[in-house]
Amino acid sequence: MRIQVRRTGGFAGIERVAEVDTSGRADADEWHALAEQAMSAGRGTPPIGVPDGFSYQITVDGRTVYCSDPRLTDEQRRLISRVLKEGA
Repeated sequence: MRIQVRRTGGFAGIERVAEVDTSGRADADEWHALAEQAMSAGRGTPPIGVPDGFSYQITVDGRTVYCSDPRLTDEQRRLISRVLKEGA
């Protein structure tokens, strides 16, 4: 499973992109479950965010959903944080 997160917006407007490939990872099942939960709460179109807030595009194996601060679910927040931290 390939999980990509694209973060845009914020005060400086700097875009950040990271991706994790779960193939062969010992914790792949945990990633898959978290990704499914995060995707199920996402929107098909970019939501209207708040000034200087972050907007996110989460893509899992070619399927994309959108979400933004401050209305992230706990699962979306965890997935985004992990991908941006551990991804390349």
